Amino acid sequence: MQILTIIGGIIGLYIGGEFLVRGAVRFSRVLGIRQIVVGLTVVAFGTSAPELAASLVAALKDAPGVVMGNVIGSNILNIGAVLGIVALIHAITTTRSFLKRELPFMIAVCALLLLLVPDGEIDRLEGLFLIMLLGVYLVAIYQNRRTEAAAEDRRLNEEKVAGRVMRSLLEIAAGIAVLVIGARWLVIGAIDIATSLGISERIIGLTVVALGTSLPELASCVVAAAKHESDLVLGNLVGSSVFNVLAILGLTALVRPIGVDPGTATPDILIMTGFGVIALLLLAIGKKLDRWGGGVLLLLFGLYLLYILG
Repeated sequence: MQILTIIGGIIGLYIGGEFLVRGAVRFSRVLGIRQIVVGLTVVAFGTSAPELAASLVAALKDAPGVVMGNVIGSNILNIGAVLGIVALIHAITTTRSFLKRELPFMIAVCALLLLLVPDGEIDRLEGLFLIMLLGVYLVAIYQNRRTEAAAEDRRLNEEKVAGRVMRSLLEIAAGIAVLVIGARWLVIGAIDIATSLGISERIIGLTVVALGTSLPELASCVVAAAKHESDLVLGNLVGSSVFNVLAILGLTALVRPIGVDPGTATPDILIMTGFGVIALLLLAIGKKLDRWGGGVLLLLFGLYLLYILG
């Protein structure tokens, strides 16, 4: 039965990723919105839904270690493992503006946690601050969001545009739903096994939960890379990492303040931030991440796993 569940989860991830990428591409073209913007917002928020659900459940069950581990572990997985795997499939190209704005902002957001954890808690006021910062981020992204490449779609009459937008939104919604279901099937058994073996909340959050909730990002990015949609890949991973910190920790702290052990959280946050810096440096070389860069990220991610499991 567990094998069938895993197989079903893998199939669900593939189908969900296909629908999500197809819908996102169509959405950006019809409305003339840059794909990087769609990736940073619509796709990123959708693929972060499992992290939000897992963190809220963990907070309500008074398991703060899982909440922090989930967010930090998911971000490390996004940049270290998912981006590395995708670069092996197809070189990821980027732009100077992305390297100067979006990626440094993600790094700054990760580093911001270093200022919030020393007192041992992310309280409701700090959660509200994170949510407000998310609002500023979204407003900034959607400035100058339209592109000149969508002139043909803009000439469509309103009825056709509305129909295409609705179809793309339905594809995005269906893709996210199937991704979440597939990820859930894959991670349920792993969490039960880890708990029965007496593994700590922090390790479960950093590994099992983080992997399970990052599977939507992995599946959608693999599909996007196979279609040579670099903007969707980077937008999804960077946007999802920003949402994980600002939206998930912010909303979770509003529901219930998140207890934090500064001694264990601080090194994890530094590693998370370090992965972002390394990704920035690798992408800055020729404005792309090739197989060599992807291999570096995967090697570093492997060393990170040895560190937390050692």
